[in-house]
Amino acid sequence: MTVPAIRVTGVTKQYGALKALAGVDLEIGQGEFFGLLGPNGAGKTTLISALAGLVRPDSGTLEVMGHDVVGDYRNARRALGVVPQELVFDPFFTVREALRLQSGYFGIRDNDDWIDEILESLDLTAKAGANMRMLSGGMKRRVLVAQALVHRPPVIVLDEPTAGVDVELRQGLWQFVRKLNRDGHTIVLTTHYLEEAETLCGRIAMLKAGRIVALDSTANLLARFTTHSLRVRLAAPLRDPALSVTPDEEGWLEFGFERFEEVEGVLARLRAAGAEIAEMHLGEPDLEKVFIGVMHAA
Repeated sequence: MTVPAIRVTGVTKQYGALKALAGVDLEIGQGEFFGLLGPNGAGKTTLISALAGLVRPDSGTLEVMGHDVVGDYRNARRALGVVPQELVFDPFFTVREALRLQSGYFGIRDNDDWIDEILESLDLTAKAGANMRMLSGGMKRRVLVAQALVHRPPVIVLDEPTAGVDVELRQGLWQFVRKLNRDGHTIVLTTHYLEEAETLCGRIAMLKAGRIVALDSTANLLARFTTHSLRVRLAAPLRDPALSVTPDEEGWLEFGFERFEEVEGVLARLRAAGAEIAEMHLGEPDLEKVFIGVMHAA
């Protein structure tokens, strides 16, 4: 039987009166691209820190590739690569030196061939001899990704990896991460860019106040919590109780619908109410609406 890439069972962590994790149970299968979402303070970083062995939970267990992060910490650390949210780097080393040093932490020597491949994949080859402090913020973040990969971990956790990264660098990063996932690596992503999670993640967990309040495939979450929308901006304000929708300050009305054939009925009601349509947009279900709905309901 294949062990999960990550297994979290009954994990709690409290800092004084603050309950950062309030009994988290979670399994992430090998090869998944998994999203871990939640507002600031939901417990995402605490959970990641516990997986990495940086935080000791008050109760519960955490495993990476079947290795307990406390009882079998060496193998658990070797199976996990974490890209932290903060830009942490040593200003005294070049990019290549930093990666060689990171390799040494895992007892890996003569790792230059793999380092060269990582540098090329992350478009860092030209910066290999540059001092870390001379890099832009986006390039530093790429080096953090490279450091998380030098020991070839099967599980990779990306904690806000594109924060402060420009569009071109972001696209290159996601292209590389997708390749890693296709090659069999398990990817766990936390991000405030919900469109990234919607596009990349096959399954998503949402945390609030240290608890998982939603867990399902991305497709199921979109289907359960949101609908398609029809937005129309009227040429002139219209208030008709029969429409059951009030225009906003700019004259826009929004109608939700499940099936596209319902659109004609909405338009017919608008015509009957004497509305003149200036603009019209059809909207797909999106993860931002799911997120807002789940957080308000939890």
